[in-house]
Amino acid sequence: MTDDQAEAGRRLFAGPVTFLKSAPGLKFLPDPAVPEVAFAGRSNVGKSSLLNALTGRKAIARTSNTPGRTQELNFFDVGDPLALRLVDMPGYGFAKAPKDVVRRWRGLIGDFLRGRAVLKRTLVLVDSRHGLKDVDRELMAMLDAAAVGYRLVLTKTDKIKPTELAATAAAVAAEARTHPAAYPDILATSSETGQGIAELRAAVAEAIA
Repeated sequence: MTDDQAEAGRRLFAGPVTFLKSAPGLKFLPDPAVPEVAFAGRSNVGKSSLLNALTGRKAIARTSNTPGRTQELNFFDVGDPLALRLVDMPGYGFAKAPKDVVRRWRGLIGDFLRGRAVLKRTLVLVDSRHGLKDVDRELMAMLDAAAVGYRLVLTKTDKIKPTELAATAAAVAAEARTHPAAYPDILATSSETGQGIAELRAAVAEAIA
């Protein structure tokens, strides 16, 4: 990350960040007026905490110990004038959710990915303690099919040893290189320590540049 990239990321999130709306279906989506960057990840991957760390707010996204709480597409406006919308996508892969709920989530995500022209990048969050799971690979296949560029972001890196983190990052990066829509470089983050947050902001700024 260059100094210019870091500064672009810092400036992007220096202004206001506000919750816009929740969309339980495509007809509720906001007008596609500005670039969007979506955050996806299996339930309890730390998505809300990372969104809060990214935006520098304590509670822009609700955190919950109950996996699968986010069941809609949540949109956040970034900047004044408006420069970007962040999209908090429903968590996936929560085994205790009823099958019809899971099917509805999957349909909403698939339709959104295929039909949203302003979606510039999806950030797929992966728990660094567990690495890629089959549910992550399902989403990666959906993104490949929709030709939506995405980047894998390791979360909770403060929870594992550096040697384990290096091994997980290498394995995830190797798998990313086999997917046509995936960026080969992996971001490693911790919402607790702030590791990788500046790089994540720079990556979002780069995606909408």
